[in-house]
Amino acid sequence: MAAIDPVALDLVDFLNASPTAFHAVDEAKRRLKEAGFVQISEREQWEIEIGGKYFFTRNHSTIIAFAIGKKYVAGNGFSIVGAHTDSPCLKVKPVSKVTKGGYLQVGVQTYGGGLWHTWFDRDLTVAGRVIVKESKGGSVSYSHRLVRLNEPIMRIPTLAIHLDRNVNTDGFKFNTQGHLAPMLATSVKAEIQKLAEESETKDKKNADKKKHHSLLLQCIANEASCEPEEICDFELQLCDTQPSIVAGAMKEFIFSGRLDNLCMSFCSLKALIDSTSVEGSLDDEPSVRMVALFDHEEVGSDSAQGAGSPVMIDALSRITHFFSPSGTKVLEKAIQRSFLVSADMAHALHPNYMDKHEDNHQPKMHGGLVIKHNANQRYATNAVTSFIFREIAEKHQLPIQDFVVRNDMACGSTIGPILASGIGIRTVDVGAPQLSMHSIREMCAVDDVKYSYEHFKAFYNEFSVLDAKIKVDL
Repeated sequence: MAAIDPVALDLVDFLNASPTAFHAVDEAKRRLKEAGFVQISEREQWEIEIGGKYFFTRNHSTIIAFAIGKKYVAGNGFSIVGAHTDSPCLKVKPVSKVTKGGYLQVGVQTYGGGLWHTWFDRDLTVAGRVIVKESKGGSVSYSHRLVRLNEPIMRIPTLAIHLDRNVNTDGFKFNTQGHLAPMLATSVKAEIQKLAEESETKDKKNADKKKHHSLLLQCIANEASCEPEEICDFELQLCDTQPSIVAGAMKEFIFSGRLDNLCMSFCSLKALIDSTSVEGSLDDEPSVRMVALFDHEEVGSDSAQGAGSPVMIDALSRITHFFSPSGTKVLEKAIQRSFLVSADMAHALHPNYMDKHEDNHQPKMHGGLVIKHNANQRYATNAVTSFIFREIAEKHQLPIQDFVVRNDMACGSTIGPILASGIGIRTVDVGAPQLSMHSIREMCAVDDVKYSYEHFKAFYNEFSVLDAKIKVDL
């Protein structure tokens, strides 16, 4: 059996470090810093230079990194790969304390369009961020801390078939409000009762602590290295504890949660890092190479840190204007010279449901990145952008596939049309093929991870030269 490609193994490490969008951004920050990228802040005046490599975060769930070519001048374009950090999940409610039938349960709300039936009978935990009150020397400050409980502490059990005799013939039917609350513990345990009583007594003047089970707060506080009463607020989500892994009889697949869309986030991030890390890699580059990983794509991107926010145009504007003479308007020119690869996972052909794809558009695993087309602009691909991406593939002998949804089926969308229409940037929508999209446990092919990474890296290295040969609006 052939050795497993190191890029795929690196993806598995990235996935296992990234149970939430916050953790994915944190892992991206770590990798960028190791590669020599400098963190800057949107709150401060930027000090950047030609040949420099930088990144910033917004809400710690969106991250934008860029490397400025040494031949860059204001008005030149941006070579961008965009993806998203979020995935469908169950998020802990602001008031999560539920007690029913002698069980301590946690109230959750659905985020995105998940296959919620796959969350039943899984070993679950929580991860996310916590706002912690810190008192030092008589002054008070508030810190943002990431938490992740590694041990399974929750479960959503299914109903026994004896109590639902028709489940196999009528289908598994459940109500997302009444049937998705995970079990945390039983209330009869003396230790839990004692902990709850002590915590309620200690915090009886703090109504906020009554919003959540004291047991859950104690688990979070232990992970955050603080006391429960120091927790001011949090954003937590449920996570599967089963790790991501390279699997299959031929070790050709990756089994994992959150492949949509951390697989594309990882491949684009690694491509940017590796395309700018070799000595002299930016010497002849006239553009800015950029990766943009956004939060909230799964719910429409309408947030302060989503692709529908000004975060992208803000970045393009600040970089362009930093190097432009006072009063010179060159951003419009820069946008028309730029190109966005909107990278979001694609639907692979399912052998048990082949009728869900039309005959001429059946993306297959190991077949390379899929170019997504839609005449109704659910994807932003057109003939020019498709040609550019395909030309790069042919030069490097990388496989490429095409996909359109059947005329009698609804089509999803991506950040591509949002950014294309909001900024006016040329865009192609692509993605690696996968199965079980939006399940708690998805799968893709090892080969496609390598192809995606190599394709994105080739795009960064060669787009500027290729674009200079294309004549359209002349």
